[in-house]
Amino acid sequence: MSTLILALAAGAVIGLALGVLGGGGSVLAVPALIYLLGFTPAAATTASLIIVSATSATALYTHATSGNVRWKTGILFAAAGIVPAMAAATLATRLPEAVLTAAFAAVAALAALRMLKPPHAEQQPRSVRPARAAGAGAGLGAVTGFLGVGGGFLAVPALVGVLGLRMRAAVGTSLLVITVNSLAALAAHAGTSTPLDWTVIAPFAGAAILGAWDGKRLASKISGPALQRIFAIVLLTVAALMLTDALH
Repeated sequence: MSTLILALAAGAVIGLALGVLGGGGSVLAVPALIYLLGFTPAAATTASLIIVSATSATALYTHATSGNVRWKTGILFAAAGIVPAMAAATLATRLPEAVLTAAFAAVAALAALRMLKPPHAEQQPRSVRPARAAGAGAGLGAVTGFLGVGGGFLAVPALVGVLGLRMRAAVGTSLLVITVNSLAALAAHAGTSTPLDWTVIAPFAGAAILGAWDGKRLASKISGPALQRIFAIVLLTVAALMLTDALH
């Protein structure tokens, strides 16, 4: 199979993940770039940030037009997590790669199991307290900075479980967090000399953007609990694959 077809197929899947689930792009993009398209880990990380930034911004726009973005909550989440993410990323450079991979798998599995719990009685949307949102965002930033991912797969459970957002609002708001975090991380990589293959990145990103548009339409046809189950299954699958990789 040609590199172009692989890039288009992988991009479409990642775009759908971002559009439907509000996460999964940064988790899926790096393995796809490394194992399917032959990127080095360093180049895959930078390329992933470019792809996820563009795709999440597109998906954010489509969710915002439907009123599914809590801007105040998302901005507090993203802003509060920037400094903790940088500090945690510095700490992560001093640990073995296998330890970080195993930690990522554990956190992803815990988040998935939490979302698989039987839903409680429908709650009225609670008002968002700035201190609570900022505290959760700082914790999320520290975890995502430590594990080196965009954070959408953790943002959705946090927005649902900690701040009590409905699933669709959590998905839309998480895209704001992903966009800001990805752009901040990309800025940190701007000074590096890592070579990038734009003949792969451009079609990958283009397919991902189109997938994000389709994912938004699909999300509007699926119930909140169904979205939670799909998201949890994706997280468990990623966790199992990464734990297997860490143990080899």
